Amino acid sequence: MINRSVLERARPATRAELEGIPWLRVLEGADLQRAQTALRIAPAQTGERICRFGRPPTFWFGVVDGLLKMSNDTPSGGTITYMGVPPGAWFGEGTLIKREPYRYNIEALRRSTVAGLPIEDFHALLDRSIPFNRYLMNQLNERLGHFIAAREIDRQDDPDSRVAGSLVQLFNPVLYPGVGGLLRITQQELGYLVGLSRQRVNQALNTLAGQGLIGIEYGGVRVRDLAALRTFSVR
Repeated sequence: MINRSVLERARPATRAELEGIPWLRVLEGADLQRAQTALRIAPAQTGERICRFGRPPTFWFGVVDGLLKMSNDTPSGGTITYMGVPPGAWFGEGTLIKREPYRYNIEALRRSTVAGLPIEDFHALLDRSIPFNRYLMNQLNERLGHFIAAREIDRQDDPDSRVAGSLVQLFNPVLYPGVGGLLRITQQELGYLVGLSRQRVNQALNTLAGQGLIGIEYGGVRVRDLAALRTFSVR
């Protein structure tokens, strides 16, 4: 279940926020109107959990602004991070489709704004809208490739390649259409996602920048050659 304090801060979406939600563009008529009315927007503070392991799903979530991470706690008290969730991303559709408890935690890495579509409205769209089903099929297919790539990154011994691979994933235009050309992320946040220290991430970013693959800008990273960055990550 969504953190109660986050739920209590929820409000209807503004027109600008609705225009930034990619899957609304495939809907029309009554389906579009129902979804727009049902959507809720809420702020999440750093460290707040939007989804908790073992809790039943109540919303389909998306990121309007900020950065979240998907992770699990280990028996030894550590954390396994599966992926970062940047602006434009919607996640957890598989859990909602199966109506099973979450098998992961979703936590805000910084102050963020999240959107939520109630689970019953999600299933109503599944029952009625062919365009919505096609959108979800594309999402699930893309996410499968995303997790296969994540396994490959985890097996990389070279920190530079791990950072490159993580950046490639975060610049996925299908899963994360809100990122665009500039990913707003700190070196510390990238370190959390990759499992490296901020200092080692800094070295890797400078290596990639030195080869012209990325540009390091104030408050973020800009990819200059995504194809070459992808090749670098699997070398």
